[in-house]
Amino acid sequence: MPDVMSSSRLIGVGVGPGDPELVTVKGVNALRAADVVVVPVMDTGERGRAEATVLHYVPQEKVVRVVFALNERSDHSRREAAWDAAGERVAQLLAAHGSVAFATIGDPNVYSTFTYLAHTIGELVPGVVVETVPGITAMQDLAARSGAVLTEGTEPLTLVPVTAGSAVLKDALNGPGTVVAYKFGRQAAEVAEVLRETGRLGDAVWGSALGLEAESIRPAAELDGAPLPYLSTLIAPARRDGTRGGKL
Repeated sequence: MPDVMSSSRLIGVGVGPGDPELVTVKGVNALRAADVVVVPVMDTGERGRAEATVLHYVPQEKVVRVVFALNERSDHSRREAAWDAAGERVAQLLAAHGSVAFATIGDPNVYSTFTYLAHTIGELVPGVVVETVPGITAMQDLAARSGAVLTEGTEPLTLVPVTAGSAVLKDALNGPGTVVAYKFGRQAAEVAEVLRETGRLGDAVWGSALGLEAESIRPAAELDGAPLPYLSTLIAPARRDGTRGGKL
């Protein structure tokens, strides 16, 4: 692999949950300033959500699709091989270009593909400068679109990926404050049951495809057990007594 100058930069840019208007000014500037914008895909024939958002701000010829094992959970060796191949591809791009931006939905420091890529690149390309540009998260967008208040006063906020199991979600729901669940679409039936068991079903709301044509935002009480899109988000607000500033 060609030598890469220490001034090479890899920038993880959060492009929000899907609505192109929710990319920050700093994010747009970072995408436009980079020599190449990498977008993650599951196969090279697919346009993912990150790419669709990026194309509102940069031309197609500047975008490079890199295959990641985004859904590989059971075969550890296959997942590692895919990560290594993706890292090698991005390292090659860094060797050929001064700066490479990696567009990730949401925020690059919140359950993002970029975390694993940055770790790999740090080993492959000594001296590379790694930076991130924060992005608006799905929970913020769902809160805005549904009217759900995430936190008040001294309330804690707990974020749980349901891929960790419904027991982890149940523990969080039995605690104080608001609970946000990510990636719960395939376990929608289990999530609905846990919400009922913990008495948190009534005020909870879920959403998917936020800011896109297929957007759906519904009360969690309407969950009927049918699978939802994988990137669904749930907000179960804290138990509140309705008084202003009651948690101050």
